[in-house]
Amino acid sequence: MTVPLQPVLGDRREAVYYPPMSDSPPDVAAFVLAGGKSTRMGTDKAFVAFDGRSLLARALDLARSVTPDVYIVGDSAKFSAFAPVVEDLYRDCGPLAGIHAALRTSTKELNLILAVDVPFVSLALLHYLIRRAQDSSAAVTVPRAGGGWQPLCAVYRREFADAAQSALQRGDYKIDALFDTVKVQVIEEEELTGAGFSPRIFRNLNTKEELEAAKS
Repeated sequence: MTVPLQPVLGDRREAVYYPPMSDSPPDVAAFVLAGGKSTRMGTDKAFVAFDGRSLLARALDLARSVTPDVYIVGDSAKFSAFAPVVEDLYRDCGPLAGIHAALRTSTKELNLILAVDVPFVSLALLHYLIRRAQDSSAAVTVPRAGGGWQPLCAVYRREFADAAQSALQRGDYKIDALFDTVKVQVIEEEELTGAGFSPRIFRNLNTKEELEAAKS
């Protein structure tokens, strides 16, 4: 059986078809990164409402559609009521620290990392990335679209934690700088658009203005 991929907001191309994942959950864990300071938004982005639900609720529902093994990376005092929480081992070091903590905690070889503030990411895209990761030995399967790398909507193998830890100990917090040091499977924009995904799917919401524009 095949199922249609629905075009994302603003995508005028026709829907395409892709093979569905098997009925059994993939051997993957999912981690929603919700530990950012949300300085530009002026309030905690995780609890900002978008289309009737908080960004956190949307991200958790999406992740749980992929796997039952879903965690939040952030402050346990703030988020433990919503899902199991993983806290950074290296505090105040940005998303790389969140990825590192997730991979050090995980018992799964493949780990989906998803930012809390990307509400246009679809289940179909996550299935696509996981399938590509399953077919590769790369430490990271990551899109490069919408103007750059998308490391917070990507699939990581646990081995990436070693590279992340070395960088964190050096004080280097840029995620994509590590892509030169490990085997990476790059999902280019051309491949994504050919599969029916618009680059706009990666839009994130950092400010109140971006939030209001996305609602309109």
